Amino acid sequence: MPSNSTGLIPRVWRIFKRVVITLFFLQLFYLLLLKWVDPPITLTQLGSVFRGEGLHRSYVSMKNISPYARLAVICSEDQLFPDHDGFDFKSIEKAMKHNQKSKSLRGASTISQQVAKNVFLWQGRDWLRKGLEVYFTFMIEWIWGKKRILEIYLNVSEMGKGIYGIEAASRSYFNKPARTLTRLEAARIAACLPNPRVYTVRPLSGYVATKSVWIQTQMGNLQEDPDIQKLLQ
Repeated sequence: MPSNSTGLIPRVWRIFKRVVITLFFLQLFYLLLLKWVDPPITLTQLGSVFRGEGLHRSYVSMKNISPYARLAVICSEDQLFPDHDGFDFKSIEKAMKHNQKSKSLRGASTISQQVAKNVFLWQGRDWLRKGLEVYFTFMIEWIWGKKRILEIYLNVSEMGKGIYGIEAASRSYFNKPARTLTRLEAARIAACLPNPRVYTVRPLSGYVATKSVWIQTQMGNLQEDPDIQKLLQ
């Protein structure tokens, strides 16, 4: 007579496969849905609520976001955004070499990677998250396209303590909607993105003041690029 354990392993394996397949199709459905529907909430935003920082956000469509804001974040965070397929391998290689030699860690995430992390995953540097980030980056590049990725980025990115998205940031810092942001205002918000808890727009930190000048210079240099122009229209 076969032991109970002999039949248990195949049953567990069948259940495991069903769970994996179900989760795969659920995430695929959610990923497709977000091509048109804004994310209800992200793990990073939930963390803000649990820390007692609140959650200030207001999703807006691309037409209600100043072209200066779109250009500023591209110039600040990912100048090759219109051209790559989700990954900037030269920047990744440079960051890896830097991190091997220095105690200060340097990131090389593209806007697409940041969206994949912020919308679908958690903050951290563990290998599981990085592996999932690669998958979701590939999928949003394939399914969403550049304009939708940029729109989501401008709506979910942390731009201050408890402040998420360009609309909430614009109203918090400049008391105006995102569609009317000036070049300088957009550059200052973009300048805080590497670490908005430290690099503050209000009060204006030295880093943001200096970085925003550099961003405005880059905006002048890149604004006529045909591929970038497509994202500003």
